[in-house]
This record gives sequence, C-alpha cells and structure tokens, in this order.
Amino acid sequence: MKTIGIPRWLAAVLLCWLLSALPNPLFAQGAGTIEERVARLEAASRQAPVINAGDNAWVLASAALVLMMTAPGLILFYGGLVRRKNVLGTMMQSLILMALVSMLWMLYGYSMAFGEGNAFCGNPFQYFLLNGVGAAPNAAYAATVPQESFMLFQMMFAIITPALISGAVAERMRFKAYVLFMLLWVTFIYFPLCHMVWGRGGLFNWSGGGRFAALDFAGGMVVHVSSGVSALVCAVVLGKRIGFPSEPMPPHNVVFSLIGAGLLWVGWFGFNAGSAVSAGALASSAFAATHFSAAAAALGWGATEWFFKGRPSVLGVASGMVAGLATITPASGFVTIPAAFIIGLTGGVICYAAVTKLKGLLRYDDSLDVFGVHCVGSATGLLLVGLFASTDVNAAIGNTFTVDGNTVSLAGGPAQLGRQFFGLIFTLVFAAAGTFLILKVVNALAGLRVTPEEEDSGLDQTQHGESAYND
Repeated sequence: MKTIGIPRWLAAVLLCWLLSALPNPLFAQGAGTIEERVARLEAASRQAPVINAGDNAWVLASAALVLMMTAPGLILFYGGLVRRKNVLGTMMQSLILMALVSMLWMLYGYSMAFGEGNAFCGNPFQYFLLNGVGAAPNAAYAATVPQESFMLFQMMFAIITPALISGAVAERMRFKAYVLFMLLWVTFIYFPLCHMVWGRGGLFNWSGGGRFAALDFAGGMVVHVSSGVSALVCAVVLGKRIGFPSEPMPPHNVVFSLIGAGLLWVGWFGFNAGSAVSAGALASSAFAATHFSAAAAALGWGATEWFFKGRPSVLGVASGMVAGLATITPASGFVTIPAAFIIGLTGGVICYAAVTKLKGLLRYDDSLDVFGVHCVGSATGLLLVGLFASTDVNAAIGNTFTVDGNTVSLAGGPAQLGRQFFGLIFTLVFAAAGTFLILKVVNALAGLRVTPEEEDSGLDQTQHGESAYND
C-alpha cells in the first residue's frame, strides 16, 4: 500500500499559515503597516532592558577592587603609619566598617542614597532590606547591569569613605565612640551627600535632573572632600595626641604602608573606571586618567620634597601616589590623559604643601594626613575639572544638562569652574558642620577620647585586649 506524500513546498505553506493564525503579542492590535510593526518592535525592545554580561562582569570586578582598597589596602596603609602599640586598633577601625556599613546599606542606606526622594535625600524605606533590588536593571543608574550589581558596587564606596576618617583620629579615640560616630556620620552625612551628587533628582546630579551641575565622576565631593574635612574637624575636636608635636612619632612599619599604597593604586582602577558602570570606552578613559594622574603626583610630591629637603623619601612618593588618585577621582571620567597628568602633578605639589606647611602652620594633629591628602587633593581635582572637562571624553556633559528647557554645556570654562566651586563649598560646610554636631552628641553619650593612661598603653591592649607583636 502506498502512502500519499505531501510536497515540501506545500508543507511549508501550511506551516506558515498555521503560525500566522496563532496570537502574537507584538501584533495583537492588528497587522498594521510595516512601519507600525517596526515601531511596536522598537517599543518592545525599549521596555525590556537587556543585561550586558561584559558590563556586569566589569561592575562586579570593580566592586571587588574597591572593597580591596579598604581591606587589605587601607588597613595596611594606615596600620603601618601608626606606632606599634596602636596597629590592631587602627586596623580594626577600617575592618569594623566593612560589617557595620554593609548592615546600614542593607537596612536603609541604599534607599537614602539612590531611592526616590527630594533634592537632598532618598526615601529610606523604598528599598528597605534591599526589597526590590534584584536582577532587573535600574535604568536611571545602570541600564545594562542588574540593580543588585550596581547596589554592591556603590556599597563599597560607602564602606571606604568613613574608613578614611579613621586616619585623623588614630591612636586616641575610644572604640565605642568610634562605632557610634561612624553610624551617625554615614547616616546623616554620607548617604544624603551621595544622593545629592549621584541620586536621581539630587541637588548636584547633572545627568539626573539636579538643579546645580557639579561634575563628580567617582567621588571627589561624595568621598574625599566629605571625609577629609570631617577628619580635620575630628582632629581638632579630639585634640592632639600626648606628646605631639614635640615627641617623635615615626611609622612603625613603612613596608606595610607601601604595600597598602600599591593595593590602593590597583583598587582605584575599580573605583574610577568602574564608575562608568559599563565596559566601554569611558571606562578605558577613566582607567588611563587614573593611572597617569597617580604617576604625575608621585613625581610632583617626590620632586618637591627632594628640592626642599635634599632627598625624596619612599613614604613621600607613596603619599604622592595616593594624593594623585584622590585628585583625579572627580575628574577621571571627564578629562584627557594630558589633562589628567597636569591635574595629578598639581595635586602632588599642593598636597605636599598642605601636609608639610599648612599642618605645621595651623598645628592640628591629623595623625595620618587625611585632610592634607584627600580633602585638599580632591578639592584641587574638583576645581581643575571645571577647566579641563572635555566633551571629547564624555559627550554627555555637552548635551544632557538643561536649564529652563535649554541645553547647557558643562565643558571646561569659567562657568563650569563656578559650578564646581559652589559644589565644593557646599560639601565643605555640610560635612564640617554635620561632623561637629555628631561629635558633640557622641561625646555626651560615650566620651570621645581614651584616658591618658590608656593612650600611653596603646589602643591595642586597652580597646581590644590584644597585641600585634608578642616579642
């Protein structure tokens, strides 16, 4: 018995007819013209953000690099600069923030920084316990990576920023007072300032509906100026260490500090280039600017020290590297390599002057020179980006910010320099005044400073009951 075969061409026609009869959500409104179908396809593609694996990998790797800046980077850098009786106490001040700030970030910090709110703060309950922060991107901040990845990356900034302040209070602050101070400082200074600069609708967010356009690519205002000026206020309120400045207080282990400085340099690539939140050309540009600024500042600090003291110190060159990294942070995604080199060179010289001249003139005891390196350095970078910002590096600054419906270019020039200056002054006043009030509250509740006997014995034993060395 023969079977009746169906020609292939006829089978194809029948299959196409059958498929055309099935419902299709893209064409549910009718077939329409070709133009209408294309428009519906484009609308559907816009409504469904697509995760870019390369961007996501870069953001997650950058988050790990930024965390490495705190531990072991900052832990070793600061730990080597203090006296041996305070090594563990100083390291603990950075270590504890990795846990404390992570908890606050989960509870309400991410919401305050990146939730919807007003020009000064986000709604602390929008993402409470990180509810709603998952695989779907938040297009307002990073359209090609899960919001969870963006959240993790930004959390690392929240961890290292208050840790920088610990360098100014080293060797004399009670641990319980330190913990309480940091809890309040992160809540009332860092989270709101982060929203003002980077949050949607924040006061200074030039790309997200802010009123004042201050360029801060990776944390000049948010991280370094805020922590640096707060460190100065802490140093003044706490008072000088016993014996300062008449008694020599040399670093106990410069090798630790050099290893820490190297880790900071490497981690800073994640800090700055990661702030592009994509693995594209802008990340490459920020990466390059970061490196050449650090190199220039190391040369600038070393040459200046050589000129005035007759020889460059190893610790001086390392400090110059860190100064160059802090200086380029606000400018890293907006300037060319030659401009970055100039910014770094300028920052190295100015930060050297702040640490050696300004500190001696004003006679404040900022133990590890947080103000002179981070605040002065990043303030320099904030102002210089107002002169060197280029649309060739970041085209968005030429066509994104609007005033009364008119597009305003944020490229370098007198107008942008003025905007940068306003942002700098606001940050200095906001952080300094807030820090002073918080210190007064903490002092009333817990007492800020250890007793003279505890300070003489060292924080390792009196605050933690341990010793870094047993010999």
